[in-house]
Amino acid sequence: MAIIVDLDVQLAKRNMSVGEFAAAVGITPANIAVLKNGRAKAVRFTTLDAICRTLGCQPGDVLRWVPDDQDDASDEIDGDGEGDCERRWVAATARGMTKAEPSLGE
Repeated sequence: MAIIVDLDVQLAKRNMSVGEFAAAVGITPANIAVLKNGRAKAVRFTTLDAICRTLGCQPGDVLRWVPDDQDDASDEIDGDGEGDCERRWVAATARGMTKAEPSLGE
């Protein structure tokens, strides 16, 4: 299972910088990067609420699930058919990195 965070898409649609977004949501730009890069283990509902309120969107506009065996074409960087973000997330999960990964929300 891979949860993909489409935060960049929502920020681009609104011409909003990461710094502006972080300040509006009330979390650090570093935690925004953790979320965008797929390294977050969890997101608090209060944080998700603040994200959706700031962007004027639904949780499904920011988060989506992709089965393990399905490539994410929108995440492709190197053109090999597999997204870098998804590949890192799946590899970390396979290594059992559950407690060492940062969680989001303050």
